[in-house]
Amino acid sequence: MMTSAMSGAGGRAQRTWQGLAQVPRRAARAGLASAFVARPGKVLDPLAERPHIGADRRRADPFDQRRLPRPRLAEANREPAIWMLIHHLDIRICLCHLTLMDALLTSLRAAAEPTRLRLLALAARGAYCVSEFTEILGQSQPRLSRHLKLLCDCGLLDRVREGANVWFALPHGEPGALARDLVARLPEDDPVLETDRRQAARVLAERARVASESFRRQGADWDEMRALDLPAGAVEEALLVLVPDQDAGQLLDIGTGTARVLELLAPRISRGIGVDASKAMVALARARLARPGLDHCSVRLADMYRLPFPDVSFDLAVLQMVLHYAEDPPGVLAEVVRVLRPGGQLIVIDLAQHGRDELLTQLAHRWPGFSDETMRGLLVGGGMQPAAPVTIDGPLTVRLWPAVAAAQAPVTPSHELVV
Repeated sequence: MMTSAMSGAGGRAQRTWQGLAQVPRRAARAGLASAFVARPGKVLDPLAERPHIGADRRRADPFDQRRLPRPRLAEANREPAIWMLIHHLDIRICLCHLTLMDALLTSLRAAAEPTRLRLLALAARGAYCVSEFTEILGQSQPRLSRHLKLLCDCGLLDRVREGANVWFALPHGEPGALARDLVARLPEDDPVLETDRRQAARVLAERARVASESFRRQGADWDEMRALDLPAGAVEEALLVLVPDQDAGQLLDIGTGTARVLELLAPRISRGIGVDASKAMVALARARLARPGLDHCSVRLADMYRLPFPDVSFDLAVLQMVLHYAEDPPGVLAEVVRVLRPGGQLIVIDLAQHGRDELLTQLAHRWPGFSDETMRGLLVGGGMQPAAPVTIDGPLTVRLWPAVAAAQAPVTPSHELVV
């Protein structure tokens, strides 16, 4: 009976000893610096019980479990070892928070990765959810979620839950100073960051479009001109005047939306393709083009900065209410010129320059319309020969800027956009 009781006490002593040895490791996992000091008494001394250990081994950590001797019971006439473990060990545990230097190094290590720097650069422009980051960067959601967690844990990003969505943005004020400083040091002309900005502008435009009350109410019949109460009928009539009555060739409708332009010009073209970066809009456009007489028209998901078509493929291109969303209008026009045949026609339909600042926030417009001078500079810089614009008055003035593709476009078109 006595032997059984003492054996049980010895097992508890061993478990307690091992638990104490785990304390520094647990503290380290919790992100705390730990100092663990033990002062063994006369009865239980790991080094004293192993006198063969050399001086170098004596200086080793006595709580290293690989070297830790199994606690043994004292003689039968003494108390159990668990009592001796408690009363003969003077254990001192000191837990302290990481220093400011440690926190800074942790943040810098978290940011020292290309994808995380791209996330910080995007978050500096506004709040995004994980699905939007996935669409912009073209990476999987689990991968980006891991990067976002690391950035949030070290304080470089703020995480805010709103209903079913979680939004990520740079912290405001002093907590976000380091993140803003890192973003400010990124090169503006980096091609990867430029691509991210273009994709972000498209995502913001789609977010505003989906959030539009008229979009939710009208579905496939929605377009931005009607949402802004613009004279859509007058604009369509002006477009028909600019396009030949027949044999207009192959049409490319960039930012097709609900494919209204394809439907309008279908009788005058041999083939029509609409592209849009929104899956929802492409689905709506396909529903519209399922009607009789539109079987020569189609739509596909594509980016207007990287059109999936070979050079000199189209005779006519239309950009309707698209360019004011573009982060890089010269880049869009350069890509359009690439796919147009020499002598092909481009028609840009967009807002004239205006002072409605609320459109920049409510509908995520990147530009407050365009002046004739600005648009002419864009077209000439992209290798086009502009013609006289057509003006349609309304709550917001709409202009149609026609142009013809030159025989040979500039190799590296560039134009500084000033509005």
